[in-house]
Amino acid sequence: MRALIAAALGLVPVLLLMLLLAVTDPAPEGHTSPEPLLTTVPGPKK
Repeated sequence: MRALIAAALGLVPVLLLMLLLAVTDPAPEGHTSPEPLLTTVPGPKK
């Protein structure tokens, strides 16, 4: 039982830090490229 309590107490600061970072750090504004991605299919192996 002590191990479960210790694990829960160890996770609390980590979860609070993740929540704080999620709230204070907004996602950057995204934009699309005007040029299409140029991709090629690999040729047959020789």
